[in-house]
Amino acid sequence: MSLKQRYRETIQPKLLKDLSLSNIHEVPKVLKITVNRGLGEAAQNAKSLEASVNELATITGQKVVVTKAKKAIAGFKIRQGMAIGCAVTLRGERMYAFLERLINLALPRIRDFRGVSPKSFDGRGNYTLGVKEQLIFPEISFDKIEAIRGMDITIVTSARTDEEGQSLLREMGMPFRSN
Repeated sequence: MSLKQRYRETIQPKLLKDLSLSNIHEVPKVLKITVNRGLGEAAQNAKSLEASVNELATITGQKVVVTKAKKAIAGFKIRQGMAIGCAVTLRGERMYAFLERLINLALPRIRDFRGVSPKSFDGRGNYTLGVKEQLIFPEISFDKIEAIRGMDITIVTSARTDEEGQSLLREMGMPFRSN
């Protein structure tokens, strides 16, 4: 059973009851997932940007947008308009497929993994997760990469509070660690 189907059939009715909401449309849901990687070294090394774009495209299965510097920072040798990172925004089927792979395949492959921090919510029910290396995704092979780089994964939900967002992600299978 896919994550989207499980959300509709079991998670949504359970959250409706648990959060004591009156309408099925009030139940929090995942709106989008953004995968973002900032590359400081892209200013000096154009190859790193190209490799990162290819890696993110492989992981997400979607075209990657190159992010550019908004203003010049002399201390970091960055000029305005210079490519300094890449990002992908996932919605719909691809979003559910990515979330399912993240929860069931990628996170358990992290060394000494005891669960993700329940403190990484932003106050409005959105969750951000920093990943230290791209090798946790089974699509990336160790021989093909040139350097180990991390990325930020932000899960944007329609939840109004962090508690609602956490109960949604917990029902979807996100392994939060208990402090």
